[in-house]
Amino acid sequence: MAAELHVALVAADREVWSGQATLVVARTTSGDIGVMPGHQPLLGVLESGPVTIRTREGGTVVAAVHGGFISFADDKLSLLAEVAELSDEIDVQRAEQELERAKAEDDAEAQRRADVRLRAATAAR
Repeated sequence: MAAELHVALVAADREVWSGQATLVVARTTSGDIGVMPGHQPLLGVLESGPVTIRTREGGTVVAAVHGGFISFADDKLSLLAEVAELSDEIDVQRAEQELERAKAEDDAEAQRRADVRLRAATAAR
């Protein structure tokens, strides 16, 4: 059996995804990081960006994550996000409209959130 790690992606309001994985890629304030079983313990701050989880079954779970923390020890990875949505929960048309509105209003933060949502939604398709 291949080595795996237990992943819990939790938002402030709910558990978004939990299960076994072979690789997780997330964006931190230090840059993108890939975590595999046996990784050195870590604690970091999550930046807004897509999180990609390679499941033990070979599937891929992608989520749009906006802020929070990442913690890894003893093959247990916790992603504690302020806001997180699975890619299949994202309404692409609505996210595109939000991006256009944010550009028109010159709202950099809203642009970044909408862009992350679109990248997560299209990465999984």
